[in-house]
Amino acid sequence: MGIRQIRNEKYSNGIQWTARNQLNDFDFADDLALLSHTHEQMQMKTASVAAVSASVGKGKTKVLKFKAENNNPITLDGETLEDVESFTYLGSIIDERGGSDADVKARIGKARTAFLQLKNI
Repeated sequence: MGIRQIRNEKYSNGIQWTARNQLNDFDFADDLALLSHTHEQMQMKTASVAAVSASVGKGKTKVLKFKAENNNPITLDGETLEDVESFTYLGSIIDERGGSDADVKARIGKARTAFLQLKNI
């Protein structure tokens, strides 16, 4: 509740997706994906979450930039967070190109593997 409250009070919860729709930050159980248009806003969101949660795993925290104008690193308690080209969030692959190709290929591969393991009765 503390993280959601801080995010709601101080910052917009996401990015403008279309003219009428906003894509909000994602949180599920102990996973959190913050969305931002600017480096400064992302740095503030990261610091705010860390301020209310002592369990932010710096080693597990990743930064994915999509068409970023500012390539400065995002930091947490003075440590630079790792920039990645893709990551998996709740089973879906998200990449810096913004498409779904990598995710679709991975899902087709998993389906193929499962299909090949089927046996006739």
